[in-house]
Amino acid sequence: MIQKIVLFLSITVASGILVTNIYTSIVDATSWGSSIPESLQAARTYFKVVNPGTFFRVASPLNQALALLALILFWKSVPSARMFLAIALGCHILTDVFTFAYFYPRNEIMFVNGTDPAVMSKAWSQWNVMNWLRSLIIFAGICCSFISLNNVYSK
Repeated sequence: MIQKIVLFLSITVASGILVTNIYTSIVDATSWGSSIPESLQAARTYFKVVNPGTFFRVASPLNQALALLALILFWKSVPSARMFLAIALGCHILTDVFTFAYFYPRNEIMFVNGTDPAVMSKAWSQWNVMNWLRSLIIFAGICCSFISLNNVYSK
């Protein structure tokens, strides 16, 4: 029973991250790019206390921990779920690696140190396009978790 609860929690947290990421693309990023540099300055002011990272710094490690725990719990009991749970975990880890390597430098330009509107616009444009790829990676992880869930119930 605990195995299934962990897997459901893993899917739930990953889905929450996906929805939040899509919301950020549709709502926040559109606002950020609406009138650079003024729009990014407004976001900087808005983010003085908290920013989206506040959510993701809690949700992402929790997501990875739950995905790892699900993989461990089902390792022997449902071997047909193992590969998909491992892929899901890999997708969630890849998302964070992508975030640190690609998005953090652009966040720094847009929300902290950027002053040149052309550089800020380029950073926003790159961020905006690649966030959809990040969402796709998260979605792939969720799909793998659902395939694993199906394998668990088919057992």
